Amino acid sequence: MPKLLSDRGPEHQPISWTVRGPDGGTVLKRVATVLALGALIPPLAIGVAALSGLGHRWVDILAQFPAPALILTAIFVVGLAVLRLRLAAGVGAAVILVLAVALWPQAMTDRGKPKAGAPILTLYSANLLVTNTNVAAVKASVEAANPDIVILIEAPLVVSEHADDLFPQYPHRLRSPWPGFGAGTSGNMILSRWPLTPGNLRAPGLSYALAKVETPVGPLNVVGVHMTRPWPFQFQWGQLTQAMTLNTLVKKLDGPVIVAGDFNSVSSARVGKQIQSDIGLKANPGWPGTWPSAAPAVFGFTIDQVYRTPDLAVVGRKIGKRTGSDHRPVITRLTLAEPRSKP
Repeated sequence: MPKLLSDRGPEHQPISWTVRGPDGGTVLKRVATVLALGALIPPLAIGVAALSGLGHRWVDILAQFPAPALILTAIFVVGLAVLRLRLAAGVGAAVILVLAVALWPQAMTDRGKPKAGAPILTLYSANLLVTNTNVAAVKASVEAANPDIVILIEAPLVVSEHADDLFPQYPHRLRSPWPGFGAGTSGNMILSRWPLTPGNLRAPGLSYALAKVETPVGPLNVVGVHMTRPWPFQFQWGQLTQAMTLNTLVKKLDGPVIVAGDFNSVSSARVGKQIQSDIGLKANPGWPGTWPSAAPAVFGFTIDQVYRTPDLAVVGRKIGKRTGSDHRPVITRLTLAEPRSKP
């Protein structure tokens, strides 16, 4: 007579997902823990890549992600805690710590010490997206920010052609064609309440606009920049070469300098570090993020950045109203900085 399944050895018994082992955990709980630990590997890799300081292109791509990875991991770990997967939740808390440390240099930058009594300027910078035709949203966004100086990257032709109607409060303007789409479709613009002088320096291979603006804090060099996308979307040296070109450009300018625009990189990744170390510029606080605008800002990447020379200080930074673009605007309040004591 053949043996019944119940008469066979334990190796032939069906898995009982709810039977508790010596440690009190069920098979189902163990499987869930293993899966959860596996899901924590990608955010851990992002945090380690951002902290490594390595300039390899693969590492650089991962180094762009600490902000969204931190928020998503925090949500995931809360779920693990609710499910009482204590081991996975504990490991997740450690991953959150790694990501927080990785995000810190981007989010908590050196703002400088504002000089007492110095006037405060408001700068509005945004990538409008070349195909954006929502001029009403652009106008409303700028008006809500009420800035003194405006930098528009990828300004569509419809915006530049109707600048008198859209921006009557900024009579001083310049437009520099964007090489990526040609002079007839898009350009980078600088608008100002105060008189400006267009720059005449050349920076081959870099999409930019340059002006010297006569502000209450004195002459201010304003540079609007649009860098190429990172590898693998472009060749791996594209951004690095443009950063070197920007270095050459900025080094030729006298006095305070603001460099704002779409850098297609966060300030704590490879290109952002190069801009700060080689050119000597300081970065804006970089969180919440600016791209993509369809996602909540806390999940975004701050690839739209404002850099400045150390003789300027950041009084405040926030995200502006949507413009119809896939990028959010950045509103920065700036003033003169107290001189730094020499070591």
